[in-house]
Amino acid sequence: MVRSMTGYGRGEASNEQLSVTVELKSVNHRFFEASVRAPRQFAFLEDKLKSYVQSRVARGKIDIMVSCDFGAAMADKIEVNEAYAAEYIAALKTLAEKFGITDDISVSNVARNQDVFTLTKQSLDEEAVWELVLTAAATAVDNFIKERETEGKRMADDVLSRTKTILGYVAVVEERSPKTVQEYRERIEKKMKELLGDTTVDEQRLITETAIFADRVAVNEETVRLRSHIAHFSEMCEAGGVVGKKLDFTVQEMNRETNTIGSKCQDIEISHIVVEIKSEIEKIREQIQNIE
Repeated sequence: MVRSMTGYGRGEASNEQLSVTVELKSVNHRFFEASVRAPRQFAFLEDKLKSYVQSRVARGKIDIMVSCDFGAAMADKIEVNEAYAAEYIAALKTLAEKFGITDDISVSNVARNQDVFTLTKQSLDEEAVWELVLTAAATAVDNFIKERETEGKRMADDVLSRTKTILGYVAVVEERSPKTVQEYRERIEKKMKELLGDTTVDEQRLITETAIFADRVAVNEETVRLRSHIAHFSEMCEAGGVVGKKLDFTVQEMNRETNTIGSKCQDIEISHIVVEIKSEIEKIREQIQNIE
């Protein structure tokens, strides 16, 4: 299935220690480019996350956002250094007695001494964290790809309908082109008769001039190639996968054949049709810039 390069996906995972959310969003880009925004403690995840997403997504500029909530088990532990606190309080009382200072010792007074407390930070098990983040990332990428595929189908339907419109125009060109040769023969024969008067028109010369003109304006080779490019384009859309660059190249070939038809034709009706074909090709080209 054809995928768009724009999309959004979200995934969550949790255990007793941690709750993780991973979000992905992307816009068009010629290649794969990813950036990760995560809590400082998760800096070790950046390369792993990029590699995982790249293993499933081929193109696009992707923002990967990781957020987390730590559970009670991961809260930092604060303990009272009781022996030190006892010594500290005793020293304060001695100070008050010796110098006749009012004894106003309170918890808040004691707490101002940071040495009374011991702060123990909980360490992260990096492997366990990665497994949890990977679970959330897998769900996020699944949802991300699903949205890309939905948008990709809409785009594929649009461009394929436009190729059918182009084929209709090509059929008109193929029908009209031989008539321009006949009309040219009639015009040149009329002009020769006007110039020569009663003199018999040289039929061989007329045939030669008409043949030269027919060869110069013949576009059957171009229309055959244009049809072939359109068929290949449709096959790639139906097959899906990472086809954006191939589709873009094929559209360039379609445009090249159309330009050749336009440069060869000397008929106003065909010229108008060529303009319509080029308009449809340009709309297709704009759409496929967003295909992975």
